[in-house]
Amino acid sequence: MLFAPWQLRSVTLRNRIIVAPMCQYSTPDGVAGDWHMVHLGSRAVGGAGMVMVEASAVSPEGRISPDDLGIWNDAQAAALRPIVRFIEEQGAVAAIQIAHAGRKASTASPFHGAAPIAPSAERGWQPIGASPLPFSPQHSTPTQMSIAEIERVRDDFVAAARRALNAGFSVLELHMAHGYLLHSFLSPISNQRQDTYGGSRENRLRFPLEVARALRALWPENLPLWVRISASDWVPGGWDIEQSLVLASELQKIGVDVIDCSSGGMTPDAQIPAGPGFQVPFAERIRHEVKIPTVAVGLITEPMQAEQILVTGQADAVALARELLRSPYWPLHAAHALGVDWSWPQQYDRAKPSH
Repeated sequence: MLFAPWQLRSVTLRNRIIVAPMCQYSTPDGVAGDWHMVHLGSRAVGGAGMVMVEASAVSPEGRISPDDLGIWNDAQAAALRPIVRFIEEQGAVAAIQIAHAGRKASTASPFHGAAPIAPSAERGWQPIGASPLPFSPQHSTPTQMSIAEIERVRDDFVAAARRALNAGFSVLELHMAHGYLLHSFLSPISNQRQDTYGGSRENRLRFPLEVARALRALWPENLPLWVRISASDWVPGGWDIEQSLVLASELQKIGVDVIDCSSGGMTPDAQIPAGPGFQVPFAERIRHEVKIPTVAVGLITEPMQAEQILVTGQADAVALARELLRSPYWPLHAAHALGVDWSWPQQYDRAKPSH
């Protein structure tokens, strides 16, 4: 099952192994370079079915850190084009996640301490958000977005998606998770607006759904649109799986093809029971109750674990993050472990283990 192909609209993945989008904090101007070619390309060589480029900011203010990848200008899109081409040449599907960091923006990269950067400091800027509520006491208070700013950011997402299409990506993922801008509109913890974009669940859903609807209108009918969500804030009174089921249903009506099920990121002190496959139940419930394909992610490290998730119908695919940082060729080794006769790149075929 892990190595069964997966058809989504006109796109076919060679297996159900997804390289999760993982920030690299290695682009001072938001422009992908040699690091991204090697990092992403090696995982395509390693046998993954889909390689997803990290969260790519739709505007300069939408970066998490000053070193984030971006897709707010044509030069950034052009730099991604050869990477897309290489990924596809290796037999993998090239995907990209587009994002806006919202109130979690203007933060130093992990290499530089990961501390919030004040708007007045060098390389800092003023974050924006659903409400003027900082992510933590150390973070800057975001400016509450006006209706005009909401419309502008929606248009930024659309422009980013258009650039992603021109760069050659086959799959687009919209980031609605981990406490970033769209998630911050969904959760009552970060959204305390009194207008049509806050208050009731319907109002809190409004902006994220507007963005998803605009992307589906732009993204070609034959290409899949994914959405990554945080299925739970892991905080009492916050966003939870019951609300996620409603969101997934609304996204399905819009024409979203896959829900990528993560969790957390809304508050720095959430009590998250992290353990092997701890988020898989979210993918399972959404898949079975909404009847939409899902991707499970989170501490999936072993081939048999991944196989079991799929065989038992808990998800349609698995996304690996840290495990694929440790082992770019995990899919090739997983095929051997599961007894699957899987082709290796011809340049490496002499090293293929025999069963």
